[in-house]
Amino acid sequence: MTITGSGKVIPHLDLLTDEQKSEIHEYSTKILFSTGIRVDSSEARKIFRKTGTATEKNNRIFLSRELIDWAIKTAPSDFTLYNRSGKVAFDIGANHLDKTRFGIGVTNTHYQEPGTGKVIKFLRKHMEVSTRLGDALPNFDVISTIGIPSDVSSKLSDLYGVLDMYANTEKPLIILILKDNTISKVFDLLEHLHGNISGKPFVLPYINPVTPLILNYSTVEKMIATVQRGLPVIFSNYSMYGATTPYSSAGTIALLNAELLAGLVLSQLIKEGTPIVTGSLPAGFDMSTMISTYTPQSFLMNLACAEMMEYYRIPHCGTSGSANGWGPDLHASSALWMNHLTSCLGKVGLAPFVGSNFDSLVFSPTSAVYADRIIKLAKNLAGGFLMDEKSAVLDEINSVGPGGDFLISESTIKNYRKEIESNPVWPGTTLEKWMNEGNPKAIDLLEKHTLNLIDNLVKPANYDELISKGEEFIKNVASQSK
Repeated sequence: MTITGSGKVIPHLDLLTDEQKSEIHEYSTKILFSTGIRVDSSEARKIFRKTGTATEKNNRIFLSRELIDWAIKTAPSDFTLYNRSGKVAFDIGANHLDKTRFGIGVTNTHYQEPGTGKVIKFLRKHMEVSTRLGDALPNFDVISTIGIPSDVSSKLSDLYGVLDMYANTEKPLIILILKDNTISKVFDLLEHLHGNISGKPFVLPYINPVTPLILNYSTVEKMIATVQRGLPVIFSNYSMYGATTPYSSAGTIALLNAELLAGLVLSQLIKEGTPIVTGSLPAGFDMSTMISTYTPQSFLMNLACAEMMEYYRIPHCGTSGSANGWGPDLHASSALWMNHLTSCLGKVGLAPFVGSNFDSLVFSPTSAVYADRIIKLAKNLAGGFLMDEKSAVLDEINSVGPGGDFLISESTIKNYRKEIESNPVWPGTTLEKWMNEGNPKAIDLLEKHTLNLIDNLVKPANYDELISKGEEFIKNVASQSK
């Protein structure tokens, strides 16, 4: 707990000491200097070599401490992300650690229908409704690439996906582009629809290396294309400890941090001052099922990564709690609660991929609605409470006296609706009322609420114009590639 100058008690999680942060940095720099990182792009290797302080051997690049320190100092500590209309959405970075930002996503191949729970292939119409839902849910700040539409050509799925996201939300976009040679066309599409996209950036491309210690060709090309357009970029790695990183938390943190530093250096060598968000998605590897899994240890590693980025004063992106649930169920809720609460209490900047199940293969609108509720409660807890003479209401206590009540006291009337609001999903009820209503199941009420939200989603005013304009652009791209 921390008591601020205004008398507010703020709960928080602090994991690492300053000495431990320094140790992690030392371990990571040793990895980059001694083990190095494989760089598959000849252009990137050339960029590294030109510094005179990085060496190359057999496509491995070895980075000096001086170059790493330079990149940390050069990268911006924070930047502003805008919405589609050019209004400030939020600031992200080392000076804005009081609030974690959440988004829905990401790159799901399937869709779980609300009400029935049936899992089907992800289609364009699912991108439309899911994006509108994310736009309507108040506790989501960004829309990430929710799914991969299967009812269009795989060569054009990135373009159609970005079009359907752009046309259905005002919120900022985090885009994950699958095809190596598509990202420039995606930027062209956005400029065709929007005009200048770098002056007030509303789109954040998300790229990742291959763990362990590979800067693959595709990631480098996407980073270069993003930086050349004057856009900020997210550079985030994904690991499964015991498989792609060491089983020990210390080893995983050191290795993942080394990869992030390598990406940071490259971004600043491409263009000094490029805004970059860095972070990790640490998970475990279940050898019995051969799938990834979130564990208490992986959430601790997520917090450690966030604290390292704060140590470097670099904006951070972390885990989202979308794990191995079978839908909006008890299995999923443990990871959602653990992720969102620790993120809000820690120093996590972005948690952009909420709403997936089955190892992030299936997007569930109902899970997203449930998570929206969890995020709100986690934010409320992280907001703390006032502790000063006025909030202690000593005069009120004296007036009520022994044996009285505070039902109509000034502080109750003033604060009740702020603190104890009605729950739109699960209204408070008595045992008798619940039994008289036929013992309704909580999941049924959640599904009903989700369907009601979807039924009342509103088509954006300029939706038809944007879709028509975007589809014509994509048709021209398709005809040119034949």
